[in-house]
Amino acid sequence: MELQDIKSPKDIKGLNFQELEHIASQMREAVLNRTSQIGGHVGPNLGAVETIIGMHYVFDAPIDKLVYDVSHQAFPHKMLTGRVDGYLYRQDFSKVGEYTSPVESPEYDIFWAGHTSPALSLCVGLAKARDLKKDNYNVVALVGDGALSGGEAFEGLDAGGALNSNLICIINDNQMAIAEDHGGIYKHLEHLRETNGTASDNLFKAFNWEYLYVAEGNNVQKVIEALQKVKNSKKPTVIHINTQKGEGYTPAEEYREAFHYRDPYDIATGDLLVVNEGPNSTTVLKNFINRSVKKYPTFLAISSATPDSFGLNAKEREMLGEHYIDVGIAEQTGVAVMAGAGRGGAKVVYSVVGTFLQRAYDQLIEDWAMDPSPALMVVAETGIAANKDQTHLGFWDIPMITSIPDIIYLAPANLEEFDSMLEWGLSQDKYKVAVRQPVYTTEHADYEVDKDYSDLNKFKVLKEGKDVAIIGVGDFLIKARKVVDILATKGINATLINPRFISGVDTELLGNLNKQHKIVVTIEDGSIEGGFGQRVASTLGTSGLKVLNFGVEKKFVDRYKLSELEQANHLLPEQIVDMILSNL
Repeated sequence: MELQDIKSPKDIKGLNFQELEHIASQMREAVLNRTSQIGGHVGPNLGAVETIIGMHYVFDAPIDKLVYDVSHQAFPHKMLTGRVDGYLYRQDFSKVGEYTSPVESPEYDIFWAGHTSPALSLCVGLAKARDLKKDNYNVVALVGDGALSGGEAFEGLDAGGALNSNLICIINDNQMAIAEDHGGIYKHLEHLRETNGTASDNLFKAFNWEYLYVAEGNNVQKVIEALQKVKNSKKPTVIHINTQKGEGYTPAEEYREAFHYRDPYDIATGDLLVVNEGPNSTTVLKNFINRSVKKYPTFLAISSATPDSFGLNAKEREMLGEHYIDVGIAEQTGVAVMAGAGRGGAKVVYSVVGTFLQRAYDQLIEDWAMDPSPALMVVAETGIAANKDQTHLGFWDIPMITSIPDIIYLAPANLEEFDSMLEWGLSQDKYKVAVRQPVYTTEHADYEVDKDYSDLNKFKVLKEGKDVAIIGVGDFLIKARKVVDILATKGINATLINPRFISGVDTELLGNLNKQHKIVVTIEDGSIEGGFGQRVASTLGTSGLKVLNFGVEKKFVDRYKLSELEQANHLLPEQIVDMILSNL
């Protein structure tokens, strides 16, 4: 049988081990075929091939429930569940997403899985529902890529250990998260590997789970034999499988961090097809980190398993030494460590991906905002141009952060302003400062960038005009400029404003706009509802000025084309101009 002939997991049930190894080899070729052309998660999927073949060979999905944690390793699963064309043929790539999706396959993809660590807890819920209904099937969680460092994974282990029924946790131990693993749990996994799973001090047994170790996790026969032993088990059971991230592709084996997720590349060499060597915000952040560690003896950079958000490679992180800590996939801990270190007198910067910061909302309020802990948080990958998968949208950081008191949230409009805000945020010791990292634009400033932002909520007028005032937030100042330019061709001399602050408004400036203006327009790279524009509209509610807010609708979208999303939300400069003219 060939991979392209597989339409459901039933098609592999009768294959022998040699035939399964042939399918595994073809799966790896398919992973490389897709990711080399459009990018994607390379190493995690290559390393999990035998594990997922084993899961579908032994268990009987969709009757048995297979739940993927983060689903960086779900490509083989999708290939076995009727979606193999999305890995073989360029014209079908867009039909298959990066992560598990109930929309894509309601039968086999039980949950959306783009964020890490919930699989065990979800499976506890599935198992309880099964037991209450007196049904009889296996509930299986596949956990890997550093997900055990997330707090919810520990909570799932704890809750699951109290069950007295079938619950199977497969730990895909590839010794990596996005980068190298950090934390005591991974020291323990190393200890279990070194003792071939026989160590008496077994954490999983301490949590009341049965335990089985598979040393040869990329041997399909060994994996299947282990899974057959635990199928239909009546107690919570952990299967600890030792795998190689990037298995079968030399560049991914040698450079595991670089091939966790890879933009399009040459299969023969592994080299990126397009290398952008121009200035960008990540380079600005990295240079800021390298300056700061020399400037402040108590400097501390914090990562929650996303060191790429700092732009620091493994060697650069090593050079930071004690001035760098990776807390694992644990944003709650990341925020708390930031607050604790700030309170203790360190100069702290925590760079976190916006869509993952959602996990730490309580800590943002209780541990940071309510405590006098000055520190600097950089919020990465926000807005519409960053991540386009439904599970990774960066639309809601502004409503989320700015609804919390005492956090100053800044939105730089260009690289120089980003650098200046970083410097101020770290040097000052009075405020809790968050800075939105530019994504949409890599423009340089054509105005004098301020060095001090202590005069809170003061907007910057870049161009004086009348009738229409355009406020372009952060990345979208570039759109605001285009709107002003188009209006000029219509005979309208519009005012252009860079707010810089998105957690508050310049009441004095806004209060004076009605002297020469009829309309105020806000353009922001995020959700309209709960966003910056609505705060402006609320401030101007009794002024008589008409306010138009532009941003994105509060809804989930998946794998969108940027131009289509902009058009659907009236974010194209020409659309904004038309709306302005119709309201004048």
